[in-house]
Amino acid sequence: MALSIASSPILIHCKGILFDMDGILVSSLGSVERSWTRWAEMRGVDPAYACRMTHGRRAIETVALLRPDLDSAAELRVIEEIELADGEGVAVLPGVHDLLKRLPQNRWTVVTSATERLARERMRLGGIPVPERIVTAESVRRGKPDPEPYLAGAALLGFAPEECVVFEDAASGTKAARAAGCTVVATTFSHSIESLAAAHYLIADLTRVEVAHLADCGDVVLKLTPIEV
Repeated sequence: MALSIASSPILIHCKGILFDMDGILVSSLGSVERSWTRWAEMRGVDPAYACRMTHGRRAIETVALLRPDLDSAAELRVIEEIELADGEGVAVLPGVHDLLKRLPQNRWTVVTSATERLARERMRLGGIPVPERIVTAESVRRGKPDPEPYLAGAALLGFAPEECVVFEDAASGTKAARAAGCTVVATTFSHSIESLAAAHYLIADLTRVEVAHLADCGDVVLKLTPIEV
């Protein structure tokens, strides 16, 4: 499917909804950049480059890329503790609470590149009702842009990937979701429109999405208004 350039509302039928966390449900950009800057300075890496490389990627893969000579698992523990200690500025994003209130609890979950401890802490800080089971960095062998995280998310809900809608903000995440066979809706919160070409639809944020109704067939019907590109 080509990237939508429609500006009028559309309806999407699905069984399950898979949310990326950072940049979709909460914003922790300040914490992420401060934490990775600190780690980079500790390890002799250019901080700006480190911050660019970490978005949408598991921390263990980021440290392996930036310092392949170090023990990635050990470095993951270091950066995780730094990030857990810095919750300043973590906030829920627009439209999130209203949308989640309308969704049946068994129809959505979170698929994130963060570790489970970090994901649950950031969602707690944002006041997000955390699902009992989520897909995190520890849940998969290969992180985004590999489709494995979103295949795992669909399986967790008990639906086929093509029955799921994914909300993403990062280039790697949109590629992962598209490769998994999901319908991909990307927000323009953190990445350029050009980098989100794998998405089916673009929206500014979740205020552009609402639950239209629950269909008799069991589908969740989402109403969204794509932005013009």
